[in-house]
Amino acid sequence: MLMEDIVKAKEHLGKLLEEQFARVEQMKENREFIDYNLLDTIKIGIVGGDGIGPSISKTAHQVLEFLLADEVNAGKVEFKVIEGLTIENRIAKMQAIPDDVLAELKECHVILKGPTTTPRKGDGMPNIESANVAMRRALDLFANVRPVKIPEDNIDWVFFRENTEGSYILGSHGIEVNDDLALDFTVTTTEGTERIVRAAFEHAKNNGRTKVTVVTKANVIKTTDGKFLRIAQEMAKEYPDIEVDDWYIDIMTAKLIDPNRRSDFQVLVMPNLYGDILTDEAAEFQGGVGTAGSANIGTKYAMFEAIHGSAPRMVQEGRADYADPSSIIRAAVMLLDHIGYQKQARKLEMSLDICSQYEKKVILTGRSDGATGEEYAKYIQETLSNPDLENVWRSYQ
Repeated sequence: MLMEDIVKAKEHLGKLLEEQFARVEQMKENREFIDYNLLDTIKIGIVGGDGIGPSISKTAHQVLEFLLADEVNAGKVEFKVIEGLTIENRIAKMQAIPDDVLAELKECHVILKGPTTTPRKGDGMPNIESANVAMRRALDLFANVRPVKIPEDNIDWVFFRENTEGSYILGSHGIEVNDDLALDFTVTTTEGTERIVRAAFEHAKNNGRTKVTVVTKANVIKTTDGKFLRIAQEMAKEYPDIEVDDWYIDIMTAKLIDPNRRSDFQVLVMPNLYGDILTDEAAEFQGGVGTAGSANIGTKYAMFEAIHGSAPRMVQEGRADYADPSSIIRAAVMLLDHIGYQKQARKLEMSLDICSQYEKKVILTGRSDGATGEEYAKYIQETLSNPDLENVWRSYQ
């Protein structure tokens, strides 16, 4: 019986290896990035997701429509609301992303997405893969980029988290060999590692940053993490003006909260799991994951999202309309910057800073004693309309 279990496990692993080699070939064939300047119309998909997602994504959509009104009227920008990426629909169709929803996503150039629910073992729902993981793989969104900036604490970090490999890519494809043994898998490829590391160094070079930090656990996970670190160190030779250092994930979590060390870090690059951990920790410095946005960049598509969860309890308690939309609006800032609307991105970022950190004329509490997300969106739009916005923002610096 034990030998039968081993044979089945080998067959399972063999299929996974075939799939991963095919993915490597696809990466090699799709190295050229889309040029948004060459598009007649940039199509922006709006995806509500689960829980509070529809509420906050609607709010962010309103802000973007307001900010890009001229571009929409001129036909340069088009919005498409995409339904169906809900846990109910995904369970009904037993797909991480239903085929019809994926087809709609691929009609768009960039996507603004609310949080989605991922079933956990033991919660009574089928074992459906994370919609985020599935989307990153289906659209090959290999770079998860999350900035965290708190000037008063001298913090200005940008995290580059590899999105399509590591411990998450085969998260639903582990195997329970028998009652005594279960195995999961982690994946590191040369092509996948090179492109995320290069993205980090290119960002540093193009934004006047002088240091890139590589985060792994290569002292213990010697094969896959060792490969990631080795490739990063080799690629660093192509960027002699940028300092490179490396840290292990366990001590890195400590150094981010060390006031004597944390300001040393600028651009950080790492495999998937470590990026998930560090970026949530880093977001706490600027008010928690509810305040931070996230970009997921590929060569052909890009997706921008709130980094917090779907908060089903808020929905159950009738508080969804009071959810803080700051995270997904921060993601909208990154979206605007990515598609070439830097001026609008700058205005929205300044307005968010004024509304959330300085003036605070409209307060979000997540409950009925505070403002709704829609009221907060109107506050942001009023701030955006101020012709003296730049000077108002500078007065608080």
